[in-house]
Amino acid sequence: MLYQLARSQEQGGDLETALKTLDQLVQQYPNTAYRDEAYFRRGELLFTARDYPKAEQAFATVLKGDASNAYHQRSLYMHGWSVFKQGRLDDALHSFFGVLDLKVAGKEGDGELDTLADLSRADRELVEDTFRVASLCLENLQGAESVPAYINSDARRSYEFRVYQQLGELYIKQERTKDAADTFGTFARLHPLHAQAPLLQARVIEIYQQAGFGNQALNAKKEYVERYGIASEFRRANPQGWEKAQPLVKTHLTELARHHHAVAQKSKSSADYQEAVRWYRAYIASFPSDPQAAQNNFLLAELLYEDSRFAEAAIEYEKTAYGYPAHAKSADAGYAALLSYAAQEKRASASDIATLQRAGVESALRFAPAFPADTRTGPVLTNAAEKLYALHDGERASAVAKQVLALDPPAAAAHKRIAWTVVAHTAFEAGAFKDAEHAYGEVVALTPEKDPGRNDLVERLAASVYKQGERSRAAGDARDAVAHFARVAAVAPQSAVRATAQYDAAASLIGLKDWDGATRTLEDFRQRYPNHALQDEIAGKLALAYLEQQQWAKAAGEFERLSAAKKDPQLAREALWQAAELYDKAAARVPAARVYTLYLKQNPEPLERAVEARYRLARIAKDDGNATREFALMKEIFQADQRGGAARTDRTRYLGATAALALAEPAFDAYRKVPLIEPLAKQLKLKKAKMEEVLKAYAVATDYGVADVTTASTFHIAALYQDFGKAMLSSQRPKKLSKAELEQYNVMLEEQAFPFEEKAIELHEANAHRAALGIYDTWVQRSFKALSELRPVRYGKTERSEGTLPSPLPDAIAQLERTVQANPASTASLNQLGIAYRQQGQFAKAREVYERAIAIAPTYAAPYLNLGILHDLYLGDGKRALELYGQYLALSPSGDAAVTKWVADLKNRKPQQQAMLSAKEQPR
Repeated sequence: MLYQLARSQEQGGDLETALKTLDQLVQQYPNTAYRDEAYFRRGELLFTARDYPKAEQAFATVLKGDASNAYHQRSLYMHGWSVFKQGRLDDALHSFFGVLDLKVAGKEGDGELDTLADLSRADRELVEDTFRVASLCLENLQGAESVPAYINSDARRSYEFRVYQQLGELYIKQERTKDAADTFGTFARLHPLHAQAPLLQARVIEIYQQAGFGNQALNAKKEYVERYGIASEFRRANPQGWEKAQPLVKTHLTELARHHHAVAQKSKSSADYQEAVRWYRAYIASFPSDPQAAQNNFLLAELLYEDSRFAEAAIEYEKTAYGYPAHAKSADAGYAALLSYAAQEKRASASDIATLQRAGVESALRFAPAFPADTRTGPVLTNAAEKLYALHDGERASAVAKQVLALDPPAAAAHKRIAWTVVAHTAFEAGAFKDAEHAYGEVVALTPEKDPGRNDLVERLAASVYKQGERSRAAGDARDAVAHFARVAAVAPQSAVRATAQYDAAASLIGLKDWDGATRTLEDFRQRYPNHALQDEIAGKLALAYLEQQQWAKAAGEFERLSAAKKDPQLAREALWQAAELYDKAAARVPAARVYTLYLKQNPEPLERAVEARYRLARIAKDDGNATREFALMKEIFQADQRGGAARTDRTRYLGATAALALAEPAFDAYRKVPLIEPLAKQLKLKKAKMEEVLKAYAVATDYGVADVTTASTFHIAALYQDFGKAMLSSQRPKKLSKAELEQYNVMLEEQAFPFEEKAIELHEANAHRAALGIYDTWVQRSFKALSELRPVRYGKTERSEGTLPSPLPDAIAQLERTVQANPASTASLNQLGIAYRQQGQFAKAREVYERAIAIAPTYAAPYLNLGILHDLYLGDGKRALELYGQYLALSPSGDAAVTKWVADLKNRKPQQQAMLSAKEQPR
């Protein structure tokens, strides 16, 4: 009844009466079943009445009872409040922690209190209020420093972080920012490996940021990422907690990196750059696969580049470009890597440049295939090709340059020009001159006319063509070489090598014996390049070409040039001599005379050549009808030889003899001018004196013992005797002679003239006998002709043939030889060939073909007769001639009166040593 009464009074609002009723209940019935509730209600009413000591006692009585009673936990909570109201904070906390031990210990839940599991609404409110009042207690003690004293069991350690959390939240409400941050941070420092430590540390950062404490927030972020980053001990100790912390780690790493990056950009301090690098690297190491990793890697590279750490920047740029899936900065990073290598080159030592260039090239070659559509690909590949070429890696340089040329869309003209240049240079250096020509042609086409480097490219183009010519020439294909050399003028008319190419073309044409082509090429060279170093070589080659074309005068002109150009006196002398000879051969008498005269002036020695020059000048004077000049030169020749001493040669003697022979002609002319008229005795004496002078002159010539001079002298002496005899017979007769006296006078003249005619015959025969010795020159032939008139039976013999020989004689012989070769049994042709050989003085050949004809046709008479004449007149074998004449007559049924006379003459001829001349007459 007391219990129900108390409840009714409390519900009716009469709290004071209700308290008294409850006091009565517990006093009268201390062991009542309502004991715990009655004390709990008393405590509440006392607490409401602010009688905190009695309330404390009432709640304490409940707490002394069974802990499982329904009012135990609430009494514990109110007991704490009762003590708290009395200012005994430490005691109050023991009660409050007791409540928390019962309601929170071991409960799962992260973050705020509303995450606690398995709490009813009333319990949740109880827990929230308990943490709030506990925080007030701690606040009024020493704050976070007071907490550890109460965390004295595993149960309390399970919710320890909430104590710090709730205390911190209280500070926040009180706008005590630092205290709040310190409270959250205290737990994180005391328990760095606790799963909730990151949560509280994050709250520290949040507090500072909201309060505008940037530096404190920045430091808190550093602590956060250091404690819960990828290399932290927290990760190993609490993998699940670490995973949950990573979003904030990532956020804070990003913020730290960007912050320090901005600071570094402003301060330009290397230390600030270092700090920013540190956080970028931490981010990348922590989140390598994060979508933002590539962007942060790019920013790291940018940072390193800004700090002039180009080598590190290049590595990070390349990683950004090629180490991540394609992203917005991939191409920029790849290109920036190339800039980093270029920046390194500017600061590198000479020994390191090549290595850096190679690294840059390799990076460029990664860029191109990775970003084919990028507008920078063309320049990148172009630069790589240039560097490879500079590094002497021609094969790769050419390959990269060809990639530039194959770009679609096409590379810019400037880059194509560089690419073609690399292709051209590498092809040229590899000996692929045809490819080099094509490439240089492309380069030249892309190079403006006024570009300072264009001339060098044109020279290269010309050299490519020229080298093809050299290669063809070395391979023995001279015609192809000429074509290439000629093309130099077409593809690069202003090139320096054009002249050399034209010269080599001419040389190759000479090798091909294309004299006309060589001549035209050399003449053009001379006109086009008057000051070229090869001009000294042109004269010799033109001389050869002119000689082969039998353009003697032009060849002579070139030898004159050679003579003037040669520094070697001997070579100059020989060239001048050849020039004179060629003018002579061309019948260019004026220039020939000029050059021979010049030769004599410059080269009075050696004797033989000087004498020869005078002789040829004399011959020119003779052709010009200048007898005076001719005589003077012949006199010089004779005197030079006579005074030559040991320097004399067979040639000077021959020319001396020839000159002596020529010097006799004026005496002969003087002799002929003396007429045999009355008074005859006086004129005859004068003419005989002149005759003696002529004989002496011819004797001088004969004394030389030169064959053709001797035969000429012999003929002329014989003619002189013959002429003197004829002159006597035709001399003027004295007047007033009777007929008998005239007849007697004529007989006397004939007697006087006969010995001269006989002497003439003797001398002509002496010449004729020389045929048997192999001498059959013009004078011997003329002596034979004279003898045929003087002694026709003996010498007027004519060969028998089926027709006349065509002229000239060499052509007739060649034609007959071909006929005999085609028809060896043609005795008629053999017979005619023998006659031709005889007329040419080839007596042995004549005898051989006559004998062949006789052997083939023993009944064919003509060869017997002709062979007999050969032996009779030309071989000096009369005995053999008689046999052959006899055989001929035997084969001539009708006989031959002329031959019969020849036989009789031969038989009646006095024995003599035919073909034997005196030692004096034997020519040398």
